[in-house]
Amino acid sequence: MSANTTEFKHVSYLWDEAKAAELAGDEVALLIYRSNLLGADLRLTNYGGGNTSCKVMDKDPLTGNEVEVMWIKGSGGDIGTLKKSGLAALYVDRLRSLKNVYRGIEHEDEMVELFNHSIFDLASKAPSIDTPLHGFLPFKHIDHLHPDAAIAIAAAKDGEKITEELFGGTIGWVEWQRPGFDLGLKLRECLDNNPGIRGIMLGSHGLFTWGDTAYESYINTLEVIEKCAEYLEQNYGKKGPVFGGQKIESLDETSRKKQAAALAPLLRGFCSSKTKMVGHFTDDARVLEFINSNDLDRLAPLGTSCPDHFLRTKISPLVLNLEPGEDLSDTKALKEKLTPLFEQYRQMYTDYYNSCKHENSPAIRDTNPVVILYPGVGMFTFSKDKQTARVAAEFYINAINVMKGAEAISEYTSLPRQEAFDIEYWLLEEAKLQRMPKPKALSGRIALITGSAGGIGKAIAKKLVEEGAVVVLNDMNQERLQGAGEEFKKLFGKDSYTTALLDVTNQEQIEEAMNIAALAFGGVDIIVNNAGLSISKTIEDHTQKDWDLLYDVLVKGQFLVTQAGVAVMKKQAIGGDVINIVSKNALVSGPNNAGYGSAKAAQLHLSRLNAAELGPDKIRVNVVNPDAVISDSNIWAGGWAEGRAKAYGITVEELPAYYAKRTLLNEIILPDDIANACFAITGGLLNKSTGNVINVDGGVAAAFVR
Repeated sequence: MSANTTEFKHVSYLWDEAKAAELAGDEVALLIYRSNLLGADLRLTNYGGGNTSCKVMDKDPLTGNEVEVMWIKGSGGDIGTLKKSGLAALYVDRLRSLKNVYRGIEHEDEMVELFNHSIFDLASKAPSIDTPLHGFLPFKHIDHLHPDAAIAIAAAKDGEKITEELFGGTIGWVEWQRPGFDLGLKLRECLDNNPGIRGIMLGSHGLFTWGDTAYESYINTLEVIEKCAEYLEQNYGKKGPVFGGQKIESLDETSRKKQAAALAPLLRGFCSSKTKMVGHFTDDARVLEFINSNDLDRLAPLGTSCPDHFLRTKISPLVLNLEPGEDLSDTKALKEKLTPLFEQYRQMYTDYYNSCKHENSPAIRDTNPVVILYPGVGMFTFSKDKQTARVAAEFYINAINVMKGAEAISEYTSLPRQEAFDIEYWLLEEAKLQRMPKPKALSGRIALITGSAGGIGKAIAKKLVEEGAVVVLNDMNQERLQGAGEEFKKLFGKDSYTTALLDVTNQEQIEEAMNIAALAFGGVDIIVNNAGLSISKTIEDHTQKDWDLLYDVLVKGQFLVTQAGVAVMKKQAIGGDVINIVSKNALVSGPNNAGYGSAKAAQLHLSRLNAAELGPDKIRVNVVNPDAVISDSNIWAGGWAEGRAKAYGITVEELPAYYAKRTLLNEIILPDDIANACFAITGGLLNKSTGNVINVDGGVAAAFVR
């Protein structure tokens, strides 16, 4: 490929000359721009993986002299979303002078702390372990990426030979070695032995490329990866069918989703034996090609090669022993069939730990699988939150791509178990994990709040997400639901929620909402029955239609949603919460309220009955009794406000003050107050409470339970 070509087939050329011209003269800004472009194409690098840098001349704030400074992505960042605050800046001469105190590879971990003596910019992000890999190379701009196409060559048995032949000696090769100070020295040695090369392939790991300018580095990176990808494409099928050919047929898409939704809660229960996990499901074509193949049983146990891949996906996946169209309706029989698989996996992981651990290794972590493969159906991933589970799936697809490419051109090789362990349980990785913020109270929890596109329901959903949960937003009104989804995406990001159109009187829609929860997150832990309506009429004016509507929505709706949610919770077998938003009217008699008040009383007693029945399953059922929540509440639509005002002999405008004055605390009740009560129940401090009623009404003595 000729220099400065902008036509590519396998990678995306995104450089905008006009945008780059605006940044001309600011090499750090161009570094960030280049990094974001590279990170925008998952074919070039995985989320959070890779590293980019630039070296510039700057004035030393202490001496006023011109010094060389390297700006590099800091520890734990992602180049696709990189900002200046995510960079570390170091004196190049000080970084390189650390060679004078380097005591050898057995002691290289101690060098990371010494990086701090090289910090130039006091607002720097913590330097990453890759810092010396960039610092010991002389180039102004450097890209270190994990492109699938390059790793496929790097992880091939004949990778070094293929690299030499493919690039005619213009790409160097450094054998696999854990990232660190010593690997930085190896890169410099490779360059010294091969002057004039345009990049270096790291065995089983990734690619280093560079240039004198941000653009030259960018175009060099794209060209090298394009050439790798083109080589792979030319070789697919030459040795024989991809992955040894197809062994089984996939179910059709609708059937795949149905099977996955039925199975996900059960798998989530297995994977949550130590910590509650959130799931992700994909039936991506690349996944299906791999899991339906003859080579699945040979390749899957090998595990991944690139460190970034297996840090996210564990040493290897769990492959299910289920037929694609297997009957999943008998949960007991299914658990009996799958339990040995999970026990074997946990034992395999324990043996891996015990055989590879060192005297100072961190304690063994969760032994459950992250990646679960269901031939003919798709891939499940489970992790501490939705984003991590989704990213784990992306990483395993990267690993599939690598295996596919390596097998096409040679033979795939994974990292030796000891090398993998030394990365996974690296003390520096452990220190990074320990620095992470503690999980929020509802981390790993999945909530479905009925009527959550507005009013009280939306306030509850927001509160639960703020405290770490993921939510299934739902409403009867598609437009309101879409608006709520857009709001949550803006506030909390795409991994915080999913949506389901839901009429709580429609059993099919309820089942579909549970399936959506299972596919998006793996199941459900918290059901909040909040959807409701209100009708205030005298006995004479009350119609049978009014009565039926109230009992259908409030009582039957609560029962049907609880019934469906409990079915999911029992599959998971990790307990759960049902919270019913009832009303002080369940306990207090008042005029013009026969239908609504009696339906609320039925909701309250149904809650008690469910609490009594579900206790042995660790499913807790509690009630929140609000009163007069006027702000942003649907309950005040449809003439209710006018009806209550008429009953009390006041105007609608006087209602808020009237309700506040009749309470013991003289307080107006807001949706957020109800949301806080729901969090109080689910947040961990009331785990041994069920069958309770929490009043959030400002204090209405007549509504006291006792």
